[in-house]
Amino acid sequence: MSRSKPAADSPDKPDGLRLRARLRALYHGSSVTAVRFRLAVLIIDLIIIAFFVAAPLLKSDTLVFYILDYVIAALLAFDLAARAWAFSDLKSWLKKPIVWVDLFILATLLFPAWLFNLGFLRVLRLWTLINSDFFWRTIGRRYDDTRVEEITKAIVALITFIFVATGFVYTSFMGRYEGISGYIDALYFTVTSLTTTGYGDILLPGVWGRIVSITIMLVGVTLFVRLGQTLLRPHKVRFPCDQCGLQVHDPDAVHCKACGNLLCIPDEGRH
Repeated sequence: MSRSKPAADSPDKPDGLRLRARLRALYHGSSVTAVRFRLAVLIIDLIIIAFFVAAPLLKSDTLVFYILDYVIAALLAFDLAARAWAFSDLKSWLKKPIVWVDLFILATLLFPAWLFNLGFLRVLRLWTLINSDFFWRTIGRRYDDTRVEEITKAIVALITFIFVATGFVYTSFMGRYEGISGYIDALYFTVTSLTTTGYGDILLPGVWGRIVSITIMLVGVTLFVRLGQTLLRPHKVRFPCDQCGLQVHDPDAVHCKACGNLLCIPDEGRH
């Protein structure tokens, strides 16, 4: 008479599927453990972004720079691999522009000797972080007010552009023009151009320098206008309509402005 194997000998799921379920619970779940995990990841991300901003000042100490560079590359590669494995559809995940920006940043970390001139684009990690669902599920999960999210994204877009433009000016003109003698000079030129102050004490030479200056001015003014509109625009709350799916409404809306469906938006005092 044959005996059946104990249930304990036949696992419910293969190890790979169990690991995927755990990662999905950590990256997408709402438990206390998941939130704490994502907070830890966000703190590490912010430390990494601080390194990206300070990278031009660390370049003089080549050994320390490369050690930190590869440690960060390992952390970022592990994080991207875990997010990809936790995502339900890998093809859909790869179609996200934010993912491709992060993959490019990883490439600059893995090949710093060849891609260091593009290293200033690593600061885009700040933009991808703030525009990710990962961030808002963790930090902004209590905000139904879309104004908080919009203002945060507008401020981060402006800050990101300042450091990307500073890195570009520093990489392109440092050592080639006496007006840019260091990273602080590049930052000073970017801010004065972006605010259209134009003191004139630092000017980029040639046609290329003028094109860079014009680009910084135009994009800077656009970002300032966007920030001002975001600050002055009446705030809305995120409450999807169960009929047409419209995501945002006025806080005191009774009916959906798209389909007229009756809404029941929770009062702020109940949160």
